[in-house]
Amino acid sequence: MGTGDGSRGYSPCRRIRLCQPLLVAGEVGTLERWGTRPIKMRLLPLWVPSMSEYLSRIKSPADVKKLSIPELVQLAEEIRERLILGVAKTGGHIGPNLGVVELTIAMHYVFDTPRDSFVFDVSHQSYVHKLLTGRESRFETIRQPDGLNGFMLRTESEHDSFGAGHAGTALSAALGMAVARDMSGGDEHIVALAGDAAFTNGISYEALNNIASTKRLIIVLNDNEWSIDKNVGAIAEYLHKIVTNPMYVNIHDRAAGLVEKFGGKAALHIARKAEEAAKGIVGRGMIFEEFGLYYYGPVDGHNLPMLIETFKFLKRQNRPVVLHAVTQKGRGFQPALEKQKKFHGLGPYDPETGETKPAGQKTYSEIFAESLTKLADSNDKVVAITAAMPNGTALDLFRPHHPKRYFDVGIAEEHAVLFAAGMATKGYRPFCAIYSTFLQRAFDQVLHDVALQNLPVVFCMDRGGLSSDDGPTHHGLFDISYLRGVPNLIHMDPKDEDELQDMMFTALQHAGPSAIRYPRGTGPGAMVKQQPVALEIGKAEVLQDGRDVAVFALGAMVAEAERLAKLLEAEGHSVAVINARFAKPVDAECIARYGRHCELIVTMEDHVLAGGFGSAVLESLNVQEIDIPVVRVGWPDQFIEHGKMESLRAKYGLTAEAAMESARPHLKRAVGV
Repeated sequence: MGTGDGSRGYSPCRRIRLCQPLLVAGEVGTLERWGTRPIKMRLLPLWVPSMSEYLSRIKSPADVKKLSIPELVQLAEEIRERLILGVAKTGGHIGPNLGVVELTIAMHYVFDTPRDSFVFDVSHQSYVHKLLTGRESRFETIRQPDGLNGFMLRTESEHDSFGAGHAGTALSAALGMAVARDMSGGDEHIVALAGDAAFTNGISYEALNNIASTKRLIIVLNDNEWSIDKNVGAIAEYLHKIVTNPMYVNIHDRAAGLVEKFGGKAALHIARKAEEAAKGIVGRGMIFEEFGLYYYGPVDGHNLPMLIETFKFLKRQNRPVVLHAVTQKGRGFQPALEKQKKFHGLGPYDPETGETKPAGQKTYSEIFAESLTKLADSNDKVVAITAAMPNGTALDLFRPHHPKRYFDVGIAEEHAVLFAAGMATKGYRPFCAIYSTFLQRAFDQVLHDVALQNLPVVFCMDRGGLSSDDGPTHHGLFDISYLRGVPNLIHMDPKDEDELQDMMFTALQHAGPSAIRYPRGTGPGAMVKQQPVALEIGKAEVLQDGRDVAVFALGAMVAEAERLAKLLEAEGHSVAVINARFAKPVDAECIARYGRHCELIVTMEDHVLAGGFGSAVLESLNVQEIDIPVVRVGWPDQFIEHGKMESLRAKYGLTAEAAMESARPHLKRAVGV
C-alpha cells in the first residue's frame, strides 16, 4: 500500500493474491492461454501506485477519458482490487466482473454515456460500469438493503440505459434502441455486451435475424466459455473452433501487433484484411456475417490499447458489427480462476483465500439433487434437465451418478421444456430444474406443449419465493399465479426438506404435469427419511386443530403460521394450523370444514397476493358459498426490491406479528383476556 509520504509501495493487489507476475515493466510474459496457444502480453510494473490513486479520481466517465493508457492499465488493477475486497463483504457476481474490467474501461474511454447507450446482457457483469459512472463511493452497498442493485437498474442511474437480470435480452433491446434512434434522426451509439452463453438463448437469434435492418449497432461478444457452468452445445464448439485455429490465431496475433504498435485506421484495415483471409481457413462464411453483421476478432479482451483502438474504429462504422473478445472469467483472483463455478456468484468470502463460511445444513437445492438421484437409482426412466444452471439447481451433484441421464441445454428455457415434453412422449420422466423466475420464459411451452398433452413433466422451481439480495429480476413470486390457471397441472410447495422429497416422489407417480416450488437456501432442518412416500394429491395436512381461527400456510410460511398461532393462543383464541401443501388443487373439503365453524381464515404464502394461494382459497369458499372473513398474507402487487429476507418480510407484512394485527379486528374478544 502507499507509504503515506507520497512514495510508491507494493501493489496491494498482490496482497490479496491478484494474479500479477513478478516481472518488471516492459518485460513480456505468458498470462493465460487462448485456445491452445499462450497469449503474450506486456506485463504491469512490479511497483505500482496505491489502490486509490486513479480510481478515486473517477467521478464520471468523463474522468476515464483524462487518463493515459498506462494510467488506464493501472486503473484496471485498482478496479480489480476494489471488486475483490468489496464483493468479499457483500457477496455477488465477482467472476464475471473480473473478466470485463478492460472491456468496460475501453467502452467508457471511447463512448459517451448516457448519450451513448450500453446494454449489458443479464447485467450481472455491470459492477465495473457502476464504479466508472459515479457510484464508486456507494460500492460497498451493492446488494445490501437500500444500496446499489446487483444488476443494471434504470432508476438507479442515467447511465443504466436498460435494466436486466435474465439472459438473451441485450441484442433485442439494443436493436430496439438503434431503430428508435434511426427513426428519430439521432446519431448516438448503441453498444450491446453479451456473453457467449447468451448465444445459446433463442431470443438472441431472433434479434440477429433482424439486426441487419439497422444502420449502426455494435455487439461485443464477451467470450469466456462460461455461463455459470462450462458452456455447452454447438455454439460453444463453434466459438472454440475460431479461437483455437492455429493459423487464424497466428494471423490475428500479427495483426494485433500492428495495431498495438502503430494504432490508427491503417493498421486496423490491415488487421481486417488478415482476418478476412483467416476466415476462409476456419470455414466458409462466419455465422455472424451470414446474419448481416461485420465480424471482427477474436481479440484479446484484456489488452486495453488494442481494445481502445478497435472501439475507435468500430465507432466510425455505419453498419452493424460484432466484436469477438476473448476474456478470462475471474481474471486476477486465483481462487476465482480455480473455482469458476463457485465464483460466478456467491456470498461473502475471505479476500485472501477465497474461502466462504461453512454452509452447515444442506440447502433445498442439495436435497432436491440427492432425492432425484435416489429416484433415478430405482427408475431408469428418470432424467434431469437444466438450462445452464447445474450449480444453482445442484444438478451437478446428480450428474456424476447418472451422467447419461443428465442434460444441460444451455440458457434456453423454452427449449428445455419442449425437450422434456419430447422425452415424456417416449416414456421418460423428465425432471426439469429451472428457477421460478426463469420458468416464466417458457410459459407457452408449459401450457401448450406439456399441459395440453397431459405429459408427465416435473417442473422443479428453485428460488420459489423471495430471492432476497438478487432483487426483483430473481424473486420467484409469480409462479403460482402463472401456473394455477393451467389445466392438468398440479402445483406443490413443501414445508421442509423431507416434504420436498415426498413431493418429488408424488410427482413421479402422477400421470400428468407437476410443479414443485421451493425456496433458496436452507430449510428448517428436517431429517429426510430413507424412503419417500406419495402424498394424496390436493390433500392438506392439519398440523393442529382449532375452532376460532384457521391458518392455511403454504411452504416456507408454515413456520410463520405456527408463530402466529402462538400469538393468537396467548390472547385466548383456539387456532388450527394447516400445511396446505398444494397451491393447485387446494383442499376444498378442508377449507369448507374450517370455513363453516371458524370466525376467521388466514392464508400465508411467499408469493404475490394477486392470483396466489390466498386467491385460490377465496375462490374455493365462493364456490362452496361459505361466507367468512379471510386475511391474506403475501407480497403486494408491486416489484419487491433487493434486501434481507427478514427486513423485507417485516416491511411488507409477511410476519406473524403483522398477520396478528390484520386478524385482530375480525376476532371476538376471547373470554378472560
